[in-house]
Amino acid sequence: MSEQIEGRNAVLEAFRSGRCVDKLFILDGCQDGPVRTIAREARRKDTIINYVSRERLDQLSETGVHQGVIAQVAAYEYATVEDILAKAGEKGEDPFIFVLDNIEDPHNLGAIIRTANLAGAHGVIIPKRHAAGLTATVAKTSAGALNYTSVAKVTNLARTIDDLKKEGIWFVCADMGGETMYRLNLTGPIGLVVGNEGEGVSRLIREKCDFTASIPMKGDIDSLNASVAAGVLAYEIVRQRLNV
Repeated sequence: MSEQIEGRNAVLEAFRSGRCVDKLFILDGCQDGPVRTIAREARRKDTIINYVSRERLDQLSETGVHQGVIAQVAAYEYATVEDILAKAGEKGEDPFIFVLDNIEDPHNLGAIIRTANLAGAHGVIIPKRHAAGLTATVAKTSAGALNYTSVAKVTNLARTIDDLKKEGIWFVCADMGGETMYRLNLTGPIGLVVGNEGEGVSRLIREKCDFTASIPMKGDIDSLNASVAAGVLAYEIVRQRLNV
């Protein structure tokens, strides 16, 4: 399945046929009828719209005939947060959810989805903005895990965490300034929150978490790749769940 659609008719048809468009790029200043119609469809479906220069569109274009509009389309259907909770319920297990804050590299997202599947997590939650979507690159990097792992995309990550807390889920945030992960009780219903390498978990999301966990590091550099950090913390959660 294509991850990018170019041209006015093709993009408009993608919206009208119900395809899940992650991001829409429109030529800045273009106000003709077809482009306004596309923008209206995008707003109706709460799709992110980026108004960019012609140079940026030319750079993104794979066909060279974008006509001022390019849509990046999800390669897989998104689940809902309710689907993820239902999966835990069907298995009779405490929910185990990955929550990703600002993971914009599709290779990292794919690797984390793969880890989530292997660690027995019931799903992954990503935000609508400042995040990679379910592109073909993500699917390939996940090595097939995307076929079995539910990924939900939410408009407001902080509000979603608040809602899940009402369901009895505790949240642990990966942060270098946190308590060493081996000293924390990571059993029970849990959400593992991981941010990007550059900034980590954002302040607002970090403040929503119940714990912050650090990974002991003895080397000369001070951080792990986001997908590696997610794997290390996930398997500490797995270890503790096995020992309960």
